[in-house]
Amino acid sequence: MSDGTVLIVDDEPAIRKLLSRVASNCGYDAVTASNGHEAIIMSRDSKVNLILLDIMMNGNDEGFEVIRRLRAAGNEIPIIVLSGRTEDFDTLYGLDIGADDYIGKPFNPVVLGAKMKALIRRDQKASRSVPDFITAGPFRYNSMSMELFKEDRRIPLSSRENVLMKLFLCNAGRVFSKEQLYEQVWNSSIVDKNTIMVYISHLRNKIEDDPKNPRYLKTVWGLGYKFSVKK
Repeated sequence: MSDGTVLIVDDEPAIRKLLSRVASNCGYDAVTASNGHEAIIMSRDSKVNLILLDIMMNGNDEGFEVIRRLRAAGNEIPIIVLSGRTEDFDTLYGLDIGADDYIGKPFNPVVLGAKMKALIRRDQKASRSVPDFITAGPFRYNSMSMELFKEDRRIPLSSRENVLMKLFLCNAGRVFSKEQLYEQVWNSSIVDKNTIMVYISHLRNKIEDDPKNPRYLKTVWGLGYKFSVKK
């Protein structure tokens, strides 16, 4: 019995074969798609636990469109982007529109396998350890459906944003350092401060009335960030 299913999306058969082997060695079943259209259809299967997604397919950045469409539809399956394009802009853009991690090609299969396990384990652990409903101020989080509401308005979140928001909601008023956030949300002790800033900014754009003057997700200068519903 496998520990989950990984959807591999790449237009190169050799890469799909290699990634399928990595997934299998980690104990996961692998299903494959050769383009974005196939990926979107296959990702609707609730059995898919993670997507490994190439960006450049069929001569364009089709992978970015896949991420945008999945997140716009409320699909929160964790996504690891695999790409030969490792410029900072591409990395930050991929994270900003909803990817959970970004790995450049060529990649280390051992490192990729570890990241796959961490993302799937994190999502499974989060679904078990969080109460069914969490409320704080105008926010209500349904951990069964993984949906966040501000009053009666649903706020779509990516997989990583879900974990970050649940952490803040369950620990309202607590200050988290960047190191603590990276360890608890990214399962790593190596802090990428730019990545954290991207996700904090993205959350603020979604939950704050005025993201430039945040009321709820606050910066505690010199220490980190905290979520508070107090005026």
